[in-house]
Amino acid sequence: MTEVSEKSIELVKNVHMQFSASIALKQQLFEGVYFEQLVLMAEKVAAAIKKGGKLMLCGNGGSAADAQHLAAELLVRLRSDCNRESLPAISLALDTSTLTACGNDYGFDRIYERAVEGLGKPGDILLAITTSGRSKNILLALEMAQKKGITTFGFLGGSGGPAAALCQMAFVVPSSETNRIQEVHITAGHVLMDLVEQLVVKA
Repeated sequence: MTEVSEKSIELVKNVHMQFSASIALKQQLFEGVYFEQLVLMAEKVAAAIKKGGKLMLCGNGGSAADAQHLAAELLVRLRSDCNRESLPAISLALDTSTLTACGNDYGFDRIYERAVEGLGKPGDILLAITTSGRSKNILLALEMAQKKGITTFGFLGGSGGPAAALCQMAFVVPSSETNRIQEVHITAGHVLMDLVEQLVVKA
């Protein structure tokens, strides 16, 4: 039998603590009224898609990965038992050439703003994913979306930051811990994509 070291025991306790914190935050949301926002967002996204619009998503770091992940759920499919036509969604963390060209020519802050300006149109929806709500490139993208008549949604954290005022609807996770916020964001994102799929396919 393998002897368990004191260090291993401490690590197991740490794992337990992190899982407990994640569960507690989701439980806090579960007992609140936060879910109504997800339903309203899903209805707006589904309506936009039915009218020829698309969902654009953007974020930084792990939130950029979430944006790509969720876009794929609509472009391909979320559930294996739901075979349907591809639904229009695009992550604005595009290719390395676009990202580096904009970073070099205009600065990193304008990467998503330029993408929204070139790809967005009235009737589209922009979902900005940011745990702080303060990322300059996200704020500029939301401002550009507003100028173009594009509906703005946010997956935010904490108090929502400046991004909250630029979002017509926002799902705000009441936490200051980035990892915990991201864990809730991807869960909420899966729920949102599932609802959109149901509303578009089963309508």
